[in-house]
Amino acid sequence: MKNFLVIILCILLCNCKEEKNNSTTQTTVVTNAEKVEITYAEGFSITNYKNFKIVKVNTPWPNSEKGFTYVLAEKNATLPDTLKYDQKITVPIQQIVVTSTTHIPALEILQEENTLVGFPNLNYISSKKTRALIAEEKIEEIGENEHINTEVLLNLNPDVVIGFAVEGGNKAFEIVQKSGIPVVYNGDWTETDPLGKAEWIKFFGAFYNKQPQADSIFKKIEREYISAKKLVENVTIKPTVLAGSMYKDVWYLPYGNSWQAQFIKDAQAEYLYAETSGNGSISASFESVLDKAQNADYWIAPGSFISYEQMLNTSEHYQQFKAFQKKNIYSFAGVTGETGGVLYYELAPLRPDLVLKDLIKTFHPELLENYQPTFFKMLDEK
Repeated sequence: MKNFLVIILCILLCNCKEEKNNSTTQTTVVTNAEKVEITYAEGFSITNYKNFKIVKVNTPWPNSEKGFTYVLAEKNATLPDTLKYDQKITVPIQQIVVTSTTHIPALEILQEENTLVGFPNLNYISSKKTRALIAEEKIEEIGENEHINTEVLLNLNPDVVIGFAVEGGNKAFEIVQKSGIPVVYNGDWTETDPLGKAEWIKFFGAFYNKQPQADSIFKKIEREYISAKKLVENVTIKPTVLAGSMYKDVWYLPYGNSWQAQFIKDAQAEYLYAETSGNGSISASFESVLDKAQNADYWIAPGSFISYEQMLNTSEHYQQFKAFQKKNIYSFAGVTGETGGVLYYELAPLRPDLVLKDLIKTFHPELLENYQPTFFKMLDEK
């Protein structure tokens, strides 16, 4: 009887010790957190733990009242019971569906474009590297962003779908999530700081367990951007700048607190609507823009126009502007991929350094004499 009691006591002591060890291990995983440095972006954060990461998207769309928490876990990783999250993704991912052309350069620069299996409206993609994969039928067309073909998407069965929403959720994404495929909202487009948009490369790096590579890529872009800013920090003449164009009877311009306006400021030029702030675009009448910006030295990003003749055919009133008369209009609309996708919309968010150099070349050409612009080109005469 005494021997039996001794055996029972030993078993109880061992169990208690094991439970204590398990509890200690779990607490260590939760508390041993390492925050990834995010310097410019405001819309996301990454926290690394022993065998999983927590990615929080704070601003999935403008004025969002909620954020999302995503757990990126190694295969067979044990997560704490107390951990709350919206979606769990096993990493590194092997197959992905993205829904914005701005996501394509991130995959390519991380050398993970071969994991892309689906995209809405393939014609929008400009990159030669990804277009080669499309030609080989390795990437499936999944409809339009507003009308995603969920049947095709479900058949692809990717590890994750990287989506975005302008205001609130997406019914197609809800269907996909209910099927067991995680959907992650990407809010890179809500950032107003040029380097803030580019820093979302770290977001993509987390899904491939390539955070060191993503950090290195971003630091190089950051160095190039800061170096370009230093080129113009001592200029004494700041040209005035107009942007946008009319659609029907409304002239749409970027706000003064926008991503586009920040480029103009960093290129040491004076955007004539710099004092404005808001989301989206300014809606103005032709008369008010003419009154304010008729004598602007430069006019950039005039919608989809690529020639002066095209502008005149749309509205002869454009020729009242000094920038039109002096042929000082520069557009990114003419730099496209083989199926018409505009390269600026795809690559510029990840490479703000190239955008800034383009604008410095435009406003202060003597500082970058041998530089060949990537996006912004002079409008064609015809």
